[in-house]
Amino acid sequence: MTTPLLEMRDIVKSFPGVQALRGVSLSLRPGEVLALLGENGAGKSTLMKVLGGAHRADAGTIAVNGRETVFQTPQDSRRAGVAVIYQEFNLVPGLTACENIFLGQEVTRAGFVSRTQERRRATELFQRLGVEINLNVPCRLLSTAQQQLVEIAKALAFEARIIVMDEPSAALTSHEVERLFDIIRDLKKHGIGVIYISHRLDEIFTIADRVTVLRDGTNVGERPLSEMSRSNMIELMVGRELKDEFPHRATAIGPARLEVMGLRSGSAVRDVTFTVRRGEILALTGLVGAGRTETVRLLFGADRRDSGDIRLDGKLLSIRSPRDAIAAGIGLLTEDRKHQGLVLRHSVRENFGVPNLDRLSQFGFVQQQQEREEFGRYVSTLKIKVPSQEQLAGNLSGGNQQKVVLAKWLARNCEVLIFDEPTRGIDVGAKYEIYLLMNELVAQGKSIIMISSEMPEVLGMADRILVMHEGRITGEIADARRATQEQIMELAVA
Repeated sequence: MTTPLLEMRDIVKSFPGVQALRGVSLSLRPGEVLALLGENGAGKSTLMKVLGGAHRADAGTIAVNGRETVFQTPQDSRRAGVAVIYQEFNLVPGLTACENIFLGQEVTRAGFVSRTQERRRATELFQRLGVEINLNVPCRLLSTAQQQLVEIAKALAFEARIIVMDEPSAALTSHEVERLFDIIRDLKKHGIGVIYISHRLDEIFTIADRVTVLRDGTNVGERPLSEMSRSNMIELMVGRELKDEFPHRATAIGPARLEVMGLRSGSAVRDVTFTVRRGEILALTGLVGAGRTETVRLLFGADRRDSGDIRLDGKLLSIRSPRDAIAAGIGLLTEDRKHQGLVLRHSVRENFGVPNLDRLSQFGFVQQQQEREEFGRYVSTLKIKVPSQEQLAGNLSGGNQQKVVLAKWLARNCEVLIFDEPTRGIDVGAKYEIYLLMNELVAQGKSIIMISSEMPEVLGMADRILVMHEGRITGEIADARRATQEQIMELAVA
């Protein structure tokens, strides 16, 4: 029997007030893709940080190629042939791809860094990956997909045998995801083992060989992909059976509430006209770059429009800033919750209060007791897992961060809510809770505009679908429940 490339046995890790890992075991074979699944907060990231040397386990052992080892630092892990590609890349933005690849392992000659040899080696690495990357520009000017390829090239440069990919497809187009899968298949041929973390279950069935599921810091299942169904995975992750991924809704849809006419901003948004009705979830979809996010940012006043009218309940709105939109009753849950939806270095209580300061302040001072009481109600109703209201927003899991963003907008009692990629990077259980909340909001007569790149989510949650391409609306599907992914894609590439 082949010696496992990696064995993690009975790993235990705790932080103040939190038992993150409770005796977790995991194995990886050469040339295998192991999918690591679990809800937000299940322990996946902590386990991988132990493997990457960022955290030291309180108990348990790690063996690489059958040899037991201890990782006290990331350098120890790297020397053992482990590369962890985090969701937020570990690149120096001002350095080129070549400089990032060899940072800390520079190619030298007679005591001097040999840029010529580094460029030659970097070119060979990218050729192996089947791509071309400009070696002269800073990494901050590269696309997300290109930056990811730089991370993979870094791993290959120090001959990593174990590569961890944490939510690698979160910000990629469908074409870029396929390219990533081709690269992973090539890595497998060279005997490299890949641990693949994703909340997108469709991807797991495409690329994985075996599945390990964590829940509440424990290993609750490990088996070949051939023995797993989608419902099996979901049940293992959430600890209960979810009969429907998308909860049923029977809400009467009323008259038009938000009317958008001739919205335009350069070439990004071109003559966009649509309505959203009371009690309706309207999906705005299309390929990345189609103009969806640009459209809703104009509605919210985050960007300036060249022309166009916006009416709410028949009243013409003058929206020049987000403050105007909030005052009118429009809320936006941004696509990037970490950088646009939250102030990560502030507490969750303070984040909740930001758009509600006009109600929660008196004589220029925040009424913290009122703020705590009001936020406390949302912590309970939304089931936000937070040890204290003073917990920093940056320390929460993605699902709980999204719930904090939801709470602050729900407290505004907005009539129109814009959800831009509401479940990106969120586990199945947390997704279901957000779907239930969306259904509850439209049942109250609210109107929702939902942007999503996940076709099953669009088909499962929307009442009506608008498809965009190159800044224009190219088609409308009036009955989303009877639509197909093929119909949407035809309109998306029109």
